[in-house]
Amino acid sequence: MQSDTSFPQLFWIFGRIGLLSFGGPAAQIGLMHRSLVDEQKWLSEEQFLRALSFCMLLPGPEAMQLATYAGWRLRGIWGGLLGGLLFVLPGAMVIAALALLYAEFGNRPETDVLLQGVKACVVVIVLQALLRLSQKTLTSQASFWLAALSFLLIFAFSLPFPVIIAGAAIYGVLGTKPTDQPAPELPQAHPTRKRILLLWAVLWLLPLPVLFLTGQTLLFDLAAFFAKLAVVTFGGAYAVLAYMAQDVVQHHGWLSTTQMVDALGLAETTPGPLILVTQFVAMLTGHSNGGVAGAMIAGVIALWMTFVPCFLWIFAGAPYVENLLHRPRLNNALSAITAAVVGVILNLSLWFALHVLFGTVTMAEFGLATLPVPDPASFHLETLVLIAFAGLLLGRLKRGVPLTLLCTAALSWGIGQI
Repeated sequence: MQSDTSFPQLFWIFGRIGLLSFGGPAAQIGLMHRSLVDEQKWLSEEQFLRALSFCMLLPGPEAMQLATYAGWRLRGIWGGLLGGLLFVLPGAMVIAALALLYAEFGNRPETDVLLQGVKACVVVIVLQALLRLSQKTLTSQASFWLAALSFLLIFAFSLPFPVIIAGAAIYGVLGTKPTDQPAPELPQAHPTRKRILLLWAVLWLLPLPVLFLTGQTLLFDLAAFFAKLAVVTFGGAYAVLAYMAQDVVQHHGWLSTTQMVDALGLAETTPGPLILVTQFVAMLTGHSNGGVAGAMIAGVIALWMTFVPCFLWIFAGAPYVENLLHRPRLNNALSAITAAVVGVILNLSLWFALHVLFGTVTMAEFGLATLPVPDPASFHLETLVLIAFAGLLLGRLKRGVPLTLLCTAALSWGIGQI
């Protein structure tokens, strides 16, 4: 699979991708396509699309895994490591700085004014992602109803995200029609590859026993949560964020609703995968219990538990791409999961928008259902103006995410001075 592409060339191109990868998975995948297929011609159109389909089969952030796969195809495991790390590290450094600044200055009024502009922009970004995914995924009546049921179960009944994903996968498998075409045979795994995969699995899970045996209860809980997140979060970054928003606030109580909304907003301002919000969440949790040192340690643990398995999935499955993509049951399960994820992201969109537009949102029980009820008196009219402004820039005027974030934050600051 290796090419004659040199490591300095890989470093330059993937470093550039990592620094410029704003705007969420769709924009990041588009940037990689332009760089790797159109400009460098390192991958053909068919190879790129197959790689993207493969990454969509995996849990976790598909854009980061696509960068890892591209690096692996060009220069083997070391190329995969370089591609994946360069996609993550620039954003991780920015997130670390933002998390520490937020922990120190997040309660100040002027910070809240600027963040209101950022969050208004993020409402539009998430809605755009939802529309794009809906157009690609909800192509049948069954997929539409699956998305609707998924939304109802998580929004009204707080059904755990992994249960929804498992149910969708089972539905997809059971609905697969028999075929006479056998899947391609799996290539024989080389003993060296087995040892490498075992090493990656051990490295990924090693923090868990170490933290448990040393009595680091909070850090162990964070590591275990992000390890579970890495396994169950199919469907891309926004599905991960939806699951996090539910668990971090409601189940673990590590962050308040306001902090979680701010975390999602600030994660959109950085390059790299949106799943870096895990690092932000961990750092705020660690800071509240151990100051700056606690924040840094918690952030490293979150990065480790989130991204090491991405390398494991790619290095384990990359040699079997053709086989995996020709298995009807696996593809049907993925299609059903992706349809369910549309409903999960709709839940995230609505949850996020309600907490941005209203100062007070309470949970009320209606029989078996529990629904968010906003207080009309706490409605922020200026935020609605900011959302409309961000929609104009990102939609009709087609401006980029960094410029839109800057302009929306500036307008929020100007409104705050009136």
